Amino acid sequence: MNCAATPTINRKSAACLAFALCTITTAVNLQAPLYDALAARDGLGVGATTIAFACYVLGIVPVLLGLNGLADRVGCKPLIVTALLLCLLATAMTLIAPGLLALGVARLLLGISTGLTSAVAPAYMQVLLNGQDNRMATNYVTASTALGFGLGAAVTSLFVFQTPSVSPPSLWLYLAIAALALVVVTTLKDRAPSPTKRSMLRLPGYPRGAFAFGLAIMLAWATVGLVIAILPSALNQHSLSAWSGFATFGICSCGVLFQPWARRLAPRSATQLGLVILPMAYGLIAWGAVQGYLPAVLLGTVAASSACYGFIYLGGLSGVLAIAGTSTSQQASAGYFLMAYLGFSIPVITTGVLIDAVGHTLALTLFGLALLGGVIITLVMLRKAPSPG
Repeated sequence: MNCAATPTINRKSAACLAFALCTITTAVNLQAPLYDALAARDGLGVGATTIAFACYVLGIVPVLLGLNGLADRVGCKPLIVTALLLCLLATAMTLIAPGLLALGVARLLLGISTGLTSAVAPAYMQVLLNGQDNRMATNYVTASTALGFGLGAAVTSLFVFQTPSVSPPSLWLYLAIAALALVVVTTLKDRAPSPTKRSMLRLPGYPRGAFAFGLAIMLAWATVGLVIAILPSALNQHSLSAWSGFATFGICSCGVLFQPWARRLAPRSATQLGLVILPMAYGLIAWGAVQGYLPAVLLGTVAASSACYGFIYLGGLSGVLAIAGTSTSQQASAGYFLMAYLGFSIPVITTGVLIDAVGHTLALTLFGLALLGGVIITLVMLRKAPSPG
């Protein structure tokens, strides 16, 4: 199969790239339902698990900020191929030496992989569509990556239900699918390297009014990180940890269903709506996890996803780009995602350490209070900020 043989099959080329993007992001949370079992195997607690989880951020942030111009020098396809190879290596490591150390190194590699992908995926998709429909390119990228972030965890949970293991068949299955994706990507055309080399470094910036949107995504992704990294240990107290993959799928992938609604709202209105939903959704997740009531957890993750990957993500990014304008859009986008990944790491590690010290109930309550306080402050800042656009 040649995915880019003629101009008449651009949609097939786009679908091939979407398959590769979904495969790359599927690797990111493939081991999420295994976190608690891996920690127990190593005799470590939730704090150590969250540190391993946060190694992802150590991989992605330097790539997003320091290698953003790499595609102009080597093209897009080599970066997608490299990302897939890193995913294969990371998954193989967790099969060969299951444990938190291997998980931390794998998460670092997966962060690099996601950083390379994020830097080129939208532009590459537009190339494969011959620049005919930028909105279609964005839809392909957001839908495929959002599906992947939750799919790996859900598939692993399915296998763990059948046979509990720290090396479930889902990891072997992933290796086969990733190898197929690698073959598919090699058939795609690529854009020529740009004769005008832009700077590799993209420093973050915060135009007036943009910081509030950055704070919103930081709170949103802190909640996502908590569900992925910490929820398995909370559910394990009620022998429900095998369901954590479905919770990860709920909070990572279901938000794409709300993105059409978010696009119809003004950026500030969408972000404010997401912020109102977020603490209520978190409360449902935390209460369900502490009480061992699974329907509340799953419903809460879907509601949180509507806020995190629907209203806040799209509304916040649109608001930042509208405030920045074309001249500083790269710096503003870098600032937005820097705050997002800070939320994905520091609050999660802090909560994990607190759980080891004071237990799940108090630690999750303290996170909820901090989340509520942060939401109130951010809503006030958004009301005072200049309107985007």
